[in-house]
Amino acid sequence: MIGSILSLLVIGTLVFLMVKNTVEKPEPIESPVTSLSQANELEVAEEGLEQYSPAPDFTLETLAGETVTLSELKGKKVILNFWATWCPPCKAEMPHMESFYSKLTDEDQVELIAVNVTESEKLGISEVENFVKSYKLSFPIPLDKTAEVTRMYGVFSMPTTFMIDTKGRIAQKVIGPLDEKTLNELVDFMD
Repeated sequence: MIGSILSLLVIGTLVFLMVKNTVEKPEPIESPVTSLSQANELEVAEEGLEQYSPAPDFTLETLAGETVTLSELKGKKVILNFWATWCPPCKAEMPHMESFYSKLTDEDQVELIAVNVTESEKLGISEVENFVKSYKLSFPIPLDKTAEVTRMYGVFSMPTTFMIDTKGRIAQKVIGPLDEKTLNELVDFMD
């Protein structure tokens, strides 16, 4: 009996440590987008939105109950990411985004907005809340409950990230997960 309890404790501890290390340390992403030059080779906004066209404005409520309006961020560089909890590349990308976000300062004039396509979540907002807690995400998570904003941006696969310049224009569209190094390169490349 004691041996069984001890075995369960050891297994539980190992599982906890594996999960903790996975959440806290961003793993390298095996992604086609690992550098700025590769991101530049991708076609920008195949349908509807063109490079340097104005980014469509929207207002969404965040998971924290705050409101995010894109046009209010004009003058800053904006990383606008569309993601879902069920998306494996999104899961791989999130620790990199959190690491990137945690190093931003007010001087950087950069905002990271990660729009959850809530309409696609089986368990709805509770699933998003659990994901955010387990990945310890601190950046704004607007909820696109009807996928209206997702459709407005022509997002068909996730993650999809739009780099929006200080003039409120789409500078780049990247399909696929981004790592911290590439995020930094893309931000540096923008006006």
